[in-house]
Amino acid sequence: MQYIARRLGFYALAAWVSLTLNFLLPRLMPGDPAAAIFARFRGQLQPEQIQAMREAYGLTDAPLHIQYVQYVSSMLRGDLGISISAFPSPVTTVIATGLVWTLLLGGVALIVSFVLGNILGIFSAWRRGGLIDSILPPILIFVGSFPFFWLALIALYFLSFKLGWFPLRHAYSDRLSPEWSLAFAGNVLYHLVLPAGAIVVVSIGGWLLGMRNTMINVLGEDYITMAEAKALSQPRIMFTYAARNALLPNITAFGMALGFVLGGQIIVETVFSYPGLGYQLTKAVSNLDYPLMQGLFLMITLAVLGANLIIDLLYVRLDPRVRGR
Repeated sequence: MQYIARRLGFYALAAWVSLTLNFLLPRLMPGDPAAAIFARFRGQLQPEQIQAMREAYGLTDAPLHIQYVQYVSSMLRGDLGISISAFPSPVTTVIATGLVWTLLLGGVALIVSFVLGNILGIFSAWRRGGLIDSILPPILIFVGSFPFFWLALIALYFLSFKLGWFPLRHAYSDRLSPEWSLAFAGNVLYHLVLPAGAIVVVSIGGWLLGMRNTMINVLGEDYITMAEAKALSQPRIMFTYAARNALLPNITAFGMALGFVLGGQIIVETVFSYPGLGYQLTKAVSNLDYPLMQGLFLMITLAVLGANLIIDLLYVRLDPRVRGR
């Protein structure tokens, strides 16, 4: 319990620091963010209307500590402000719209690459020098050295533009409306193949190599030798004794990757015009939408912290040595 309490305290402190930095950064930048935001309305709105909009976006001339108290109070109420690029929609509404697609794309890609990479890593280490171990690791690491956007552009050009096998953009066909139906679900999966595939192809080699190296070290432990001396079955030794312990470092990496799902696929979403949070962040930056940018940055940070907290708590279950700390 002491370990859990320490971790909860650490993540609460990290969340508060993230919230404070998210408040300070736009206000400490050179120039006046309000002037940049409302420059497009110059000549269209009266000064009192501009002032009302400044107050609505929390860009007042009040002392910094007053603004901070108001900002924290709004965050605790779940009020992230009004989006400028999607006015008058609240930032929470805009984020919620893109969050579904980002979680779908990033979640599917992460789970597929994690499961396949670790399974291949297990067999690669178990059969060292075999066909899988000799061919797959170097090929996948070589492919993984290419940047996301390059593979995404190559796949988009050849498989979509030239061959017409997959759609060019968006998360579903323009002819369909979001609904709970097999036709819509199938269309969403069809649009998901290329962007998710680009992420999987780049990331699967890292999971394979990490699992392979850890598995090789575990196979040299005494308890593996004891299991073999007891004449236990090879699948039981491989999965129950070796793979379970070798998986622990990759679970930590999985938690980190899960947190970065919300912001780690910006380029892929931009290439495929996939309406996730990364695509929204690109549009928010180009439109100087400070409230939306702040909301997205805060959500990405809290997602990383939340994912790591879950992994820390899961470690207590998976690794008994942690419980005694």
